[in-house]
Amino acid sequence: MPEEKPAASFETGLQQLELIVKEMESGELPLERALELFEKGMQLSETCRKQLEEAETRIELLIRKGDKVQAEPFRPDKA
Repeated sequence: MPEEKPAASFETGLQQLELIVKEMESGELPLERALELFEKGMQLSETCRKQLEEAETRIELLIRKGDKVQAEPFRPDKA
């Protein structure tokens, strides 16, 4: 079941990012706390971005053209 773990980590990362944004938007943070949150947010953002890229790669590999698997970019607007 290791495949389920990245999805949970992605969701958790997004939730943590939302909390960081809310706290930073309060505008009442000491500079040191704001820097700490910014750094953590950047790390979370990078982790989530990598997870999305991995998911996109998996989707590309699963798209079938005829009898062969052919990589195609994932386009959510293409229905």
